[in-house]
Amino acid sequence: VQLQASGGGLVRPGGSLTLSCAASGPILTINPMRWFRQAPGKQRELVAHLGSTGRPYLRDSVRGRFAISRNDAENTTYLEMNNLKPEDTAVYFCNALIDYGLGAAEYWGQGTLVTVSS
Repeated sequence: VQLQASGGGLVRPGGSLTLSCAASGPILTINPMRWFRQAPGKQRELVAHLGSTGRPYLRDSVRGRFAISRNDAENTTYLEMNNLKPEDTAVYFCNALIDYGLGAAEYWGQGTLVTVSS
């Protein structure tokens, strides 16, 4: 099982990006899907969380600007980021708890860099 994150890049303040995280391999269920980020010199922090049921969680600093969604048919999760700020600059990682049939394990994507700068 692998998670492949993509969509990062350089964007000006106020701009938008959408990150994608695709899971591949022998997958029965993915629950939950999460996005974390780690800025230089800081600890990794949870940005968004989405289970198969229930409301999504977004940390306070991104609520109203970011949205998490999932496409279960494609085993993909998305993080839509709007009105980006310089403090959103970080490496973004997707994370998921995946049932692969013989058990379940936590997986991480490789990280995708988001740089918000003028």
